[in-house]
Amino acid sequence: MLPQEASGTSGMKAAFNGVPNLSILDGWWLEGCIEGVTGWTIGTDAQATDKAHVVSLYDKLEKVILPLWHGNREEWVSVMKGAIGRNANYFNSQRMMRHYAAEAYLL
Repeated sequence: MLPQEASGTSGMKAAFNGVPNLSILDGWWLEGCIEGVTGWTIGTDAQATDKAHVVSLYDKLEKVILPLWHGNREEWVSVMKGAIGRNANYFNSQRMMRHYAAEAYLL
C-alpha cells in the first residue's frame, strides 16, 4: 500500500534503457507516469487495498500490456521511446544536482 516506495531510482534507470514502468502512483512514478506513454499505473486510488492493486495489476497486464507486447510492436516501441524521451530526459543526475544546488545548498 502507499506510500512504501524507497526512492524509485531503479525505475528511473530503467527508463534510460527504454523500459516502460508499471507501478502504483508512489514516489517518482507519480510525476513520471503518463499512462500509455511512459508506462502504466497499477490502480488509481491512493487508499486502495493490496487486493485492489493486485486486481488492477492483473487486469492491466491481461488487457493492455501483454496484448501490446505481443500484437502491436510499433506501439510498444512508442512507449519505450516515451520512457526514454520523457522520463530519462527529466529524471537524471544533472537535473537533480541543479535542483539541489538551487533549492537546498544556495538558500
